[in-house]
Amino acid sequence: MAEIVLFHHEQGLTSGVLAFADELRAAGHVVHTPDLYDGRTFTEFTDGIGHADEIGFGTLIERGRLAAEDLPADVVYAGLSLGVMPAQMLAQRRPGATGALLLHSCVPLSEFGGTWPHAVPVQIHTMDHDEWGDVDIAHEFVETVEGAELFLYPGDQHLFTDSSLPVYDESAATVLRKRVLEFLATIG
Repeated sequence: MAEIVLFHHEQGLTSGVLAFADELRAAGHVVHTPDLYDGRTFTEFTDGIGHADEIGFGTLIERGRLAAEDLPADVVYAGLSLGVMPAQMLAQRRPGATGALLLHSCVPLSEFGGTWPHAVPVQIHTMDHDEWGDVDIAHEFVETVEGAELFLYPGDQHLFTDSSLPVYDESAATVLRKRVLEFLATIG
């Protein structure tokens, strides 16, 4: 089974993020859930964005790097929205990554060096009309990275996998979990 570092989204390490991690654990995977917000969670997306702005995105990425520092190199880096930044940075820059899961967002490859490491599988999952989902960047990413997979779900909800939020979409989240577990089975 795979070992995974799962970074939370703008609203923090919510019960929905923890539930997603528990589902991966129930499938036999080891999942680490670093808290980049030091215990703070936000009920409103815009409040979480404001908090991230206060901390600074560079600081959040560094917190992610530090959270992974004592873990084995051969892990899957996963991130939900804001958490994609440290997950993608680590997958691109830390040697040994076994995979990456970029949920609800992705970052241009140029942000972290311009290239994707050879033989590191990656999946991107977002809704096709999500204004925060970076769909254009995701399309460019999969056109550039051999073997990268993009899964678009119908709708415009951003954090649709978080069961603790009103935007949760059970149908889309169920399909996403199935695809993620299939991806992890090929790695682990």
